[in-house]
Amino acid sequence: MGVEAHATNERVTGRRWTVRLDPVGRGRADVRVSCSRPACAAQVLPSAAAGRTAAVGHLKAHLRAGPAPRPSAHCACRAEECHTHIRPVGPRERPAPWRCGGAVVLTVITDREGRWWQVMECCSRCAAAHPTAKIVATAPSPGAPAQAGAFRAGGAAPASASATPVPAMSAVGPHFSHSAPGTAVPHQASAPRSTTRPPRKRPRRGRIAQRLVPHDLRPIALRDELTALGEAFRAYQKRPEPDLAILADLHARKAEAFFAWADVTADTALRLDAQRAEQAAATARLQHLHRIGQAPEGEGPAVARLLTAPAQWNHARAVLAHVGDHAPLPGAEARLLVVMLTLRTAQAGVGNLVGQDLKGLPLRDPEHLVGQLLECGWLDISGTVEELIASRPESPTQISVPSLTPDDSDPGPFTFGRKMRPKLSGWAQRVVGEKKLRKGKTEADARLLALALATGADGEGHLGHEGQGIGLETLSSWCAVDPGDLPDLVDRLTAADWLAETVVTGTLLTGRLTERVLPLGCPLT
Repeated sequence: MGVEAHATNERVTGRRWTVRLDPVGRGRADVRVSCSRPACAAQVLPSAAAGRTAAVGHLKAHLRAGPAPRPSAHCACRAEECHTHIRPVGPRERPAPWRCGGAVVLTVITDREGRWWQVMECCSRCAAAHPTAKIVATAPSPGAPAQAGAFRAGGAAPASASATPVPAMSAVGPHFSHSAPGTAVPHQASAPRSTTRPPRKRPRRGRIAQRLVPHDLRPIALRDELTALGEAFRAYQKRPEPDLAILADLHARKAEAFFAWADVTADTALRLDAQRAEQAAATARLQHLHRIGQAPEGEGPAVARLLTAPAQWNHARAVLAHVGDHAPLPGAEARLLVVMLTLRTAQAGVGNLVGQDLKGLPLRDPEHLVGQLLECGWLDISGTVEELIASRPESPTQISVPSLTPDDSDPGPFTFGRKMRPKLSGWAQRVVGEKKLRKGKTEADARLLALALATGADGEGHLGHEGQGIGLETLSSWCAVDPGDLPDLVDRLTAADWLAETVVTGTLLTGRLTERVLPLGCPLT
């Protein structure tokens, strides 16, 4: 009998397992979904979106089938001495591990990019220290039914009032606590009262950060702010995509409200939560600035871009759009030459050109193309085509584009100033003459595509607005090629380490620019 009691009271280390999403190989779009549990085999999915869906489904299947958290389990973080969340200290204090405490919970922790999900059986205090933790179920205290945390776990009521309550997992997977507001713990129905007076209803209590907001908290404005913040955080969890700017504002509001709450109640734990919210707000704001390519105040930019300001990025897109609408000759080589000559003469309609400028472009017959531009009247030069090809930097040839020359009645198609033109021209030359494109002898159509993609990605390099991709019709029109030729051009840029995770469908090109070429990008704003 004594042996059985000892075995029952013995505490075990909390469970922990991880579901990961990893690329299969460099330059490939398919991904691998793996689970650290030994009975689970890895899966290979065709895209990151499909892999993320499969990973979440696999995780939910584990949560539905697995047991609820055990009240007697040791915190899984405690086994690692809480190295993942150290309490902030002053400059003269030694860092101390976060003290474990509270009920044992089953929590899901994930990274912001959605690359891994970890299920952990730990204490509620350690779960609260993780900014991305979502509690699936809470172990019951002795003699009490299980209570849900940040996620509720639905289950059947006990068979009888005397039966020992057993925590149950949800039959349909975890869901947010706000999806069933006001749900009470099942209990035995009592006999109807003889009086007809309706029962008194308490005011609805708000919830934020696993804390109930007291209905008698004063001032009332603080109580309402805490309740509204809890609802705002739960609404943010419903968003299909994260927005770090909104998250930073929410954490800043939480820090201010929790400091006020701590002053009213003299609760040290609330003050510590407020300090953690301040740190979370600063971290989220810094990550947001890095994602959009801007620098925090007093620091250098996260990506050292060749064109540094949104106005410059918009001017670059305006030049490319103008050339696409007013190209005087068909074909990719003619289009590329017109782009470079437009950038040389964009501000005043005149500029200088040397033979090396033409020889450095991937043109099979530059003399013939220049002759065609002269014949159609789009270009004028001082001298002959042969003299232009032979000219050197010490004696450049003056060129002019009549359609770009401003006058009293027509200021020209562009609004940027004299100092902006060489920056745009230098940027285009860097893109077109990029080292790997040049060494791979990439042709004009692929370099036109590189220009288009450099101006069609967001701050992180994802193609299109919010990573939704770019239409194939738009790209084929700009590159002066058939839509059927675009997959081959995409493959060339992928081989040149310009693109990664590319997927070409019937209408869209999705993917991202590699980190190597992000400095050449003009992020969409």
